[in-house]
Amino acid sequence: MASALHNLSSYDPSTVPDGSRWKIGIVVSEWNETVTGALLQGAYDTLRTHGVKPGNIIVKTVPGSFELVYGSAWMTRQTDVDAVIAIGCVIRGDTPHFDYICQGTTQGLAELNRKALVPVIYGLLTCNTLQQALDRCGGALGNKGDECAITALKMIQYGQNT
Repeated sequence: MASALHNLSSYDPSTVPDGSRWKIGIVVSEWNETVTGALLQGAYDTLRTHGVKPGNIIVKTVPGSFELVYGSAWMTRQTDVDAVIAIGCVIRGDTPHFDYICQGTTQGLAELNRKALVPVIYGLLTCNTLQQALDRCGGALGNKGDECAITALKMIQYGQNT
């Protein structure tokens, strides 16, 4: 378990670029809102910590994690964002629905990330239990939203330096 070795909110702030010139889109799933809301807050707070202005953080919601692909694609085409963070949470149930949603969303976001002109950051939690999700949205393992925000800023810088 990789996150057991690394707190998702631990990082060296000196390695994170200043985001004051950039605009970030966040697409967040309404499903499992307790978890996704905490992930969103983590991402938002971290972006603010690194200089992104409140007016330059655009948040849009979609009903579920599967819809993150369409929402993120829309954000890359219809706004002038420098990066998109896709935030969702799928918790395993008793049917194979979990596998289909996780696989489809992951493949869709990966394909979008390959084709889009801006980075699309994967912020989908795929957990076996609610406790695992809670541990990753501000609990014992930190907040994956923090990690996504840092990744977005670093990938914008990467795109501008290559």
